[in-house]
Amino acid sequence: MQVSVPECRVLPRVALPVKKTALLLSDMLVDFVSPKGKLFVPDTRKTIAPIRNLLEKARKSRAMIVYIQDWHRPDDPEFSIWGPHAIQESRGIRIIPELAPAPQDFIVRKRTYDPFFSTDLDLLLRQKGVQNLVITGTVANICVLHAAGSAALRGYQIVVPIDTISALNSFDFQAALRQISFVYQGKLTNSGGISFPKR
Repeated sequence: MQVSVPECRVLPRVALPVKKTALLLSDMLVDFVSPKGKLFVPDTRKTIAPIRNLLEKARKSRAMIVYIQDWHRPDDPEFSIWGPHAIQESRGIRIIPELAPAPQDFIVRKRTYDPFFSTDLDLLLRQKGVQNLVITGTVANICVLHAAGSAALRGYQIVVPIDTISALNSFDFQAALRQISFVYQGKLTNSGGISFPKR
């Protein structure tokens, strides 16, 4: 059976008011990004430079930056699907040094695919007046998609630069783009097209 991929519109430019926008980096951790990681996603390597460039742009504009960190207990039920990964206090949960947090950045730990579930992410964003989320990271059809969906259902406007997300295969990548753009009405663009005007 062959499946045709619906076309997703990729915007050349997206301007987001800096005071109402946060940049999310989802699970750019050793276990996902390092070739020796427990759940290595090969295409994450291609996203490091675009994410770093966007991170620098956000920092220069003083946009809010939030790192989402997978964080599991050793007996997490999720391991029946994916095997052990991102176990709390292990080397694998470390954010890769190329994208290291700055002192003013925020880190939110999650135990499920959804970074809003049983965390203070929503409270943190609302306290800062955030209305728009730029979502980057891995894995596109799992943690990125759940972040986008959960954010959209809470009323946030979502933007996903497609050169900053990765998946285990092209089907999963395209499926994520379709769901984000169609079901959740998120905007797709590239990292170079995002700006943070001070208005």
